[in-house]
Amino acid sequence: MTFDQFIATLSQPQPPTAVHPVVQGLWYDANGKWEQAHNIAQSHEGEPRYDQLHAYLHRKEGDRFNANYWYRRAGAPFFEGPLEEEWSTLVKQML
Repeated sequence: MTFDQFIATLSQPQPPTAVHPVVQGLWYDANGKWEQAHNIAQSHEGEPRYDQLHAYLHRKEGDRFNANYWYRRAGAPFFEGPLEEEWSTLVKQML
């Protein structure tokens, strides 16, 4: 699936099933379902992809302290750009 194809799924009632669960989490986030996205992030704590989603979600909610913890766990630097840019970057990396 391409990034543009994924973007097209955002208007559907459910995330695509043929993508990594972290991408499904980003779909939920884009659709205002933070808790469902957070549940996915928590489902595999300790795995860098899930921890990076976790970091992004806590950054989005404004909890920089908690986000920093998850970025460290993911082995990733704190993302200093706009949230929308981080979201797009994560989707592209995970697809």
